[in-house]
Amino acid sequence: MAVVIASSLRKELAGAPLFDGVSFKLERRDRLALSGPNGAGKTTLLRLVVGETELHGGELAFDKGTRVALHDQRPPLELGLTLRDYSLTGAAELVAAEGELRRLERAMASGEHAPATLRRYSEAQARLEHAGGYGWRERAAGVLRGLGFAEEDLDRPLSTFSGGELTRASLARALAGDPDLLLLDEPTNHLDVTSLEWLEQTLRELDAAVILVAHDRWFLEATATAVLELEGGRSTFFPGAWHVWRREKAERAQHLAKTAERQAEEIARLERFVERFRYKASKARQAQSKLKQIERVQRVRVEVPEERRRTLGFEFLKPARSGRTVGEASGLDVGVGGKTLLEDASFALERGEHVALVGPNGSGKTTLLETLLGRRDPLGGTVRLGHGVEPAYFSQHEVELDERGSVLQCAQGATGLQRPQAQALLGRFLFSGWETHEKAVAVLSGGERRRLALALVVASGANFLVLDEPTNHLDLESREALEVALEAFPGTILLVSHDRALLDAVARRTLAIEDGALRSYPGGWAEVVRRRDERGAAAVAAAEPETPRSRPPKTPVRSSPRRPSELEAVEAEIEARESTVAELERSLADDWTDVEKLAAHRQARVELQSLLERWEALFESLDPRRPSG
Repeated sequence: MAVVIASSLRKELAGAPLFDGVSFKLERRDRLALSGPNGAGKTTLLRLVVGETELHGGELAFDKGTRVALHDQRPPLELGLTLRDYSLTGAAELVAAEGELRRLERAMASGEHAPATLRRYSEAQARLEHAGGYGWRERAAGVLRGLGFAEEDLDRPLSTFSGGELTRASLARALAGDPDLLLLDEPTNHLDVTSLEWLEQTLRELDAAVILVAHDRWFLEATATAVLELEGGRSTFFPGAWHVWRREKAERAQHLAKTAERQAEEIARLERFVERFRYKASKARQAQSKLKQIERVQRVRVEVPEERRRTLGFEFLKPARSGRTVGEASGLDVGVGGKTLLEDASFALERGEHVALVGPNGSGKTTLLETLLGRRDPLGGTVRLGHGVEPAYFSQHEVELDERGSVLQCAQGATGLQRPQAQALLGRFLFSGWETHEKAVAVLSGGERRRLALALVVASGANFLVLDEPTNHLDLESREALEVALEAFPGTILLVSHDRALLDAVARRTLAIEDGALRSYPGGWAEVVRRRDERGAAAVAAAEPETPRSRPPKTPVRSSPRRPSELEAVEAEIEARESTVAELERSLADDWTDVEKLAAHRQARVELQSLLERWEALFESLDPRRPSG
């Protein structure tokens, strides 16, 4: 049974259609991702489904008794409530079912056994059981813990929390009510990676239909089972995984562009004929025929839709060459407010390395960045930047901009660019037109300030980019543009981000803050997850009690071929992986637009680098006095 069926939905704004003809059907455990440019109507569609805005055409049909919950970016209004009590306001029906059961139990204890009473008791009991039984309140508290709240946070009033924490509280409230249809607008905002992974697992296991809007590509890939694209007032429904839809969309756009190009060439050829022969009597009839052909082609001409917004234009200037060691730390302790966050950390960043820094919220990532850049004093140990290093810092918490003048004046002052070049830079970052360029920096919104700051980093000419959450307030296409630029950046990068797709694409090494210590992994986020899962599996295996086994009978010792050493085995794997990389590069030489082969090539290179590092560690561990073999 479908939870919701939408048929030809239409929504107007100021009399003009925002979208029209939107249709989809969702059953339990379906998870529909809404895709489309800003302003296409994604948030409006969610509010329309929940009944917060008027429908101007079409029909929404829900299964009987469907409970709908919406999480969006609006802050809670009940700031006097505790976090625990606020989360339970999304579960009013469960509270009522609990009260109904207690009332009916008292009635039945007094001798009331009418069929209607028993039926109501059975319905209330089934409702609670679907939400986890009588332990549903503890389950709701578990949602808060899963989203990163500590036990001591649960009884704090909402008025004591930050804006990001209030957004997480709103998400917990939506999940706590055990809805049949869950609507999520940017649920990944303000979540660290641990909470993101918890949310992904929760949504995969949730016995409900889900409609979600997100810019986190890893999250969309992990959760979505279908995609509804809103663009140009129309919709396209695609059943299937996120990456399959992205590939199909790219192929569709490529086919559309080729068709439009062929039609344009045909029209141009016909027009040349008409222009040449229309005034010659011997060719006049043919020219008229060609004009009719042009009209026919024009009637069915394919138009490639113009982008409703531009993505950011990332073009890094070629940086000056730094020394081989860009930054290093030895026995480093960092902290803030008298609290030590990281102890005895040692690492080195080499010229040209692209390194990710990951860890839970509050683990000290930003503090480590600022200590490395000399903005904070270390609590212990040493840290320094190398020779010729010119850093540019993009801060998560505060965007350092000169607020004394206009956007254009700020860009010129920070970059030294002449007016035309500065205007071109601003245009690439969605600051277009005289009015926008002359807008005072002091009145910019949070998103505008971050875009301007990112533009200044791009134009800085720095050879060491230190980026703390650069994708905040960027749409999906702009994130992908940033990813491509960072991959191609010839200088050194130290990147902090919750965008795991960005981390996996850009990083060739990952520094992870784990339990107050710094651990290094080769490769991007996928390699971190793999190593973490291996450690978890090993810990589980070590904890399992060994079952006694009978000792096998002794058998005569036979001579057998010598097994290859671990070093030789790794060498064989390296040879195989090098062959794989070479084969993929030969295949890609003719077409570097094949997304699947590009991903395979990137993964093979990561695996090869990991094997090379393993070989080097094994080689160095060999005792030179001991003969091999």
